[in-house]
Amino acid sequence: MKINEESIVKPLPDDNLFMHYEKIYRLPLIPEDYKEFMKKYNGATPISNIFTVGNNDYVVERFLCMLEDYSSDEKDGWYEIRVVFTQLDTRLIDDGDLVGTNMLPIAALFAGNFLCLDYRKSQNPSVCVWFHEESDDFKPYTKKVTDTFAQFLDLLKEN
Repeated sequence: MKINEESIVKPLPDDNLFMHYEKIYRLPLIPEDYKEFMKKYNGATPISNIFTVGNNDYVVERFLCMLEDYSSDEKDGWYEIRVVFTQLDTRLIDDGDLVGTNMLPIAALFAGNFLCLDYRKSQNPSVCVWFHEESDDFKPYTKKVTDTFAQFLDLLKEN
């Protein structure tokens, strides 16, 4: 996988920031393969940005970032995971009584869709595409991509 090195958002997240996300979203554990990726490529724009599910190709515009203070970053703050999650809010979860989340957006895709870590069936999240036009409050419409984030990275190819 190739990444546009100039697009990496600094500072890179550390273990304390990951623990903070796990706490506020009440996630079991963010997977190690995703953490290692973010520690190197926080918010990066991939050059290898196309993946296929079934007969459909999808384009990753950029990975979302993690920032201590997203409000002070006018350029990348809009792509911070907490900001995106807040915008998607009830359209991203399927249980109105859930405290926290069971899907975490991790990348912006072409046409307003998002790539997510999906914890709905397991504490070891799969990777799915969340479709904004088909989703409604407490009715997220998703399509599974891979069982792990590492498997997802292996799918990415250049245009």
